Amino acid sequence: MSSGIVIIGGGQAAGWAAKTLREGGYDRPISVVADEPWDFYERPPLSKSVLSGSAPSLTRLFSEEAQAALDLTWYRPLRAEQIMRSQQCVMLSNGQRLPYDQLLIATGSRPRLPGGAWQHQPRIHALRSWDDALALRAAFADCRRLAVVGGGWIGLEIAASARQNGIAVTVFERQPALCQRSVDPAVSAALLALHQQHGVELHLDCGDIQLSQQQALPQIGSTHTAAQPFDHVVVGIGIELNLELAQQAGLAVSNGIVVDEQGRTSDPAIFAAGDVACHPQWGFSLQSWAFAQNQAIATAQAMLDSQAAPYQDLPWLWSDQYDVNIQILGLPAAGGTTVMRTQPGGPLWFRLGEDRCLQQLVAFNDARSIKLAKRWMASRRPLDAAQLADPHFSLMSLR
Repeated sequence: MSSGIVIIGGGQAAGWAAKTLREGGYDRPISVVADEPWDFYERPPLSKSVLSGSAPSLTRLFSEEAQAALDLTWYRPLRAEQIMRSQQCVMLSNGQRLPYDQLLIATGSRPRLPGGAWQHQPRIHALRSWDDALALRAAFADCRRLAVVGGGWIGLEIAASARQNGIAVTVFERQPALCQRSVDPAVSAALLALHQQHGVELHLDCGDIQLSQQQALPQIGSTHTAAQPFDHVVVGIGIELNLELAQQAGLAVSNGIVVDEQGRTSDPAIFAAGDVACHPQWGFSLQSWAFAQNQAIATAQAMLDSQAAPYQDLPWLWSDQYDVNIQILGLPAAGGTTVMRTQPGGPLWFRLGEDRCLQQLVAFNDARSIKLAKRWMASRRPLDAAQLADPHFSLMSLR
């Protein structure tokens, strides 16, 4: 009897892979190992609508009926402790061995903390799971002053949600600019202005950040700022990929699990999807909703058919902060120039390479231009900087 497919992980990548397998006609057993008790759910709302209270319940990937139709065998809440490649089975945390014909690793990532003193503190939070979001939402109820350590996307989304709850927010960022690794300095400056307009106190380039205690409250200080108490602290300084299983199994690992454009690892029976997979074109892991979904779909299709189309999507991510929807297409590269376009709906920033082709577009409240930019990038169309900067020039004419 066939052992079927085993999926390790219960997040978005795992969910879309399972759905794709069933829609593709796979009728053998699919087993899912997950360390949370919940069905597949959306993570982006956790730092936005869940914290604001507008989404009081879990935002599931699929309806209850669609979830049941997947006919999955769940092993939860359990962890996969070891992959035994020679025997094609997975050792679970309860001692059970789970055999597989094909294995999908979708173990995702976990929040990074500065050090041991920051762990297991009731007033210090990280945000990754539904339980994390519930704990932070409860903390907001009695919070007057919140410190956010980290000025990346997750930290800024939490800061915005807290301000919308009437909480005084202070952000500490070691780098000299917000979201420095992913956007142009001009975009970082716009993000800074956005949060300052909403009353957030920001300390950039603040040096080492220290944690201490003042009675029952945590105190946050840095090289350039005096320690001050806060009711709660949220840490958003990045993630650590859950690579331990892949490393133990001897799979190729470099900035994530190394996969080809079909999601296949160095073992032909093992695939990887989502955060934990190294993007086959860019050479590093991407933590984005679109990558988790679309790369998982392509990988599941390849598990069904070795001739399936490869994954070749452009990097794309989005963020909601206050009343601004921020969308980012592509990645910035050295040697380019940035062109800003000011328009009524919100500004655009075009990053052009030396060949005048678009490397990245950042759009505030303008999803339509993102769709146009996908076409420009796919066709490698040279663009004119003066036209892009002119708010009276129609971008639609560049179709």
